[in-house]
Amino acid sequence: MIVLGIETSCDETGIALYDSERGILAEALYSQIKLHQQYGGVVPELASRDHIRKTLPLIREVMTRAHCAASDINGVAYTAGPGLAGALRVGAAIGRSIGMTWNVPTLGVHHMEGHLLAPLLETDAPSFPFVALLVSGGHTQLVAVQGIGQYQVIGESLDDAAGEAFDKVAKLLGLDYPGGPHVAQLAQQGTAGRFTFPRPMTNRPGLDFSFSGLKTYVLTTVQEHTHNGVIDPQTRADIAHAFQEAVVATLSIKCRRALQQTAMQTLVIAGGVSANTRLREELAQMAAQQNARLYYPKLQYCTDNGAMIAFAGCQRLLAGQCDDLAFHARPRWSLESLPPLEA
Repeated sequence: MIVLGIETSCDETGIALYDSERGILAEALYSQIKLHQQYGGVVPELASRDHIRKTLPLIREVMTRAHCAASDINGVAYTAGPGLAGALRVGAAIGRSIGMTWNVPTLGVHHMEGHLLAPLLETDAPSFPFVALLVSGGHTQLVAVQGIGQYQVIGESLDDAAGEAFDKVAKLLGLDYPGGPHVAQLAQQGTAGRFTFPRPMTNRPGLDFSFSGLKTYVLTTVQEHTHNGVIDPQTRADIAHAFQEAVVATLSIKCRRALQQTAMQTLVIAGGVSANTRLREELAQMAAQQNARLYYPKLQYCTDNGAMIAFAGCQRLLAGQCDDLAFHARPRWSLESLPPLEA
């Protein structure tokens, strides 16, 4: 089965063709970073308009590169949620329209299921069951995964997601959007040990996260070391280093607890923040101590992309699932509400 995947949940337009026998045939990604950078974050209306401009040209590009015609496509998968309402509607409208025109089934895919299953695109893919850490700009969740569609959220952020905290701290430090890569780069120049920031909610039982207080702690530290509106460059780097270490340590502690509580020996990390090198290093060390294996997708599949949507959609289309006549775009959508695949 060849499935066209369409990702338009936020600020990246991702298109891919996935073949259930041959894997990814072709893919393309357009990022709106330059468009939103001047505003310091994503402007939903601008994001929607850019998806309208870019989605169809990218589909044509991917089809051409894969040497595929409409008659070769067996299904269409699009991101139905969660995400920005307008952006989701663009992908849903285009995906449903193409499906009806080509007379193939369509399916609205859960964005976070796409991230969760992205490591299965690798040659050395994890086997079920496993614990998944989904960590991105909008979500930080720990999920016990028994199979596709068999998800139990065992921990999640009560306020800011980890990626959102990175973006907000980047603003405090005068860095560009998106903040995660810039904070990580600046942290490499920081001095270890000069600042020590709290590891939120690690001194109590449970698997939930909270990064809002950590962000406030950074704000206070920045204000204390700002003189006449200027903060010393080395101090900025030291703060970035301490913040990143706090986030990484917190995520690692919670992942270790999750492995212990579920008695699982496989940890999967996915989502934009999973590209963070320091996080991968820390989780690899922790997993080794727990005699567990760590899996994550290629860097290109950590951020939003069409390949993960095509892959996730293909698994469900192969199982006979597809859209009804309703139009599906769900800005809020529980991962646990997804139906399991038939055994």
